Amino acid sequence: MQEVLDALAAGASSEDFAAITIPESFRAAFVKRDEVDMFEGVASADKDPEKSLHVDEVPTPELAPDEVYLAVMASSINFNTVWTSIFEPLPTFGFLDRLGRESEWARRHALPYHVIGSDASGVVLKVGSAVRNWKPGDQVTVHCNYVDDQDPTAHNDSMLAVNQKIWGFETNFGGLADLSVVKANQLMPKPAHLSWEEAAVNALCSATSYRMLVSDNGARMKQGDKVLVWGATGGIGGYAVQYVLNGGGTPIGVVSSPERAAILNEMGCEAVIDRAAEGYRFWSDEHTQDESEWRRFGKTIRGLVGEDPDIVFEHPGRSTMGASIFAVRRGGTVVTCAATSGYMVEFDNRHFWMKLKKLLSSHFANYSEAWASNKLLNEGRIQPLLSKTFTLEEVGVASRAVHRNEAEGKIGVLCLAPAKGMGITDPEKRERIGEDKITLFQRHTG
Repeated sequence: MQEVLDALAAGASSEDFAAITIPESFRAAFVKRDEVDMFEGVASADKDPEKSLHVDEVPTPELAPDEVYLAVMASSINFNTVWTSIFEPLPTFGFLDRLGRESEWARRHALPYHVIGSDASGVVLKVGSAVRNWKPGDQVTVHCNYVDDQDPTAHNDSMLAVNQKIWGFETNFGGLADLSVVKANQLMPKPAHLSWEEAAVNALCSATSYRMLVSDNGARMKQGDKVLVWGATGGIGGYAVQYVLNGGGTPIGVVSSPERAAILNEMGCEAVIDRAAEGYRFWSDEHTQDESEWRRFGKTIRGLVGEDPDIVFEHPGRSTMGASIFAVRRGGTVVTCAATSGYMVEFDNRHFWMKLKKLLSSHFANYSEAWASNKLLNEGRIQPLLSKTFTLEEVGVASRAVHRNEAEGKIGVLCLAPAKGMGITDPEKRERIGEDKITLFQRHTG
């Protein structure tokens, strides 16, 4: 793979990249099928991804007609990386086995190991015979919506496709590797003003937030909307705050420390709730929620922005859903994409139905939405949330940091890229957008 780095340094042509020999194996981060029971009896919080994630050589799969070989320069850690590594809520090998039954090409994915990772930036090395819009040498990022375009259910909104999957989580050959196999309809142009690691951390979380808030498939946020964002300096929350600001709304960011509040203030979010400082206890015990705390929370929001929020950007799940449903305005929308604190949620249905509120589900994004979010990133209207960068060999340590909520924004992982800060091909554009804006999370957490 040194040939790839040499070709990049030399500004090689597409023909030169196409002539690079695809290796018979490559370095990758993966979990093993025969280790899925290794954490049996261990509490979820104590499961350590560093014990289950391996970095070693794996065989290179054959290339399907609609795929490309991608030399991965950088990737990132997402919550699905953590879930895969601790085998929760269930081992991902069941996903791979179901995929493997779909077709001859899909059978490649059902293996004794699972190469993980649902984000990537890199260089196209070789394209399959059916690929039209991409060529060797193209610098790209990857979104993780993996669909079969021959299925009619994929052609209105591909997120509704019956066989829609998340690449690197429900498929094999993910982005935490030196080489990946990617469908052509997952590729997007890499923003030229960003480094490899800055470009690699956005697609999954940014496109998720875009669909939730901006898209016609989401809450359809409009100018002037007040939007409550839980975990507002986290992976999806930090992008949500930016989309609200970029779209003429007012974000109310919920965080858990003064340091995180300071990051929001620098982003331009003035209305900030430090949940820890306020001491909210939405659950008085394991089975009972405290409505008085919901009311206190709502009063705090109105004190900051003068009214109840039009939209609540919800992803913690069990710990916050009751408060979210209560706090959103009459006729407002709670949009949810995850349940990091538990997926069995409860809320008071009286406040929901009698005030005509809406609860909307959302899951990642279709190609059009991912492309639109990438365009905004490319224009400098949305900034990467990269906070720290690890090497591929440190993927277990990086995943553990996300698992334990020790990281802000997004964690990047260098794969083929030998050092941080490489891959910027338009420094003038970077200067126009502003180094301080691009590196805000890096500066606050470095």
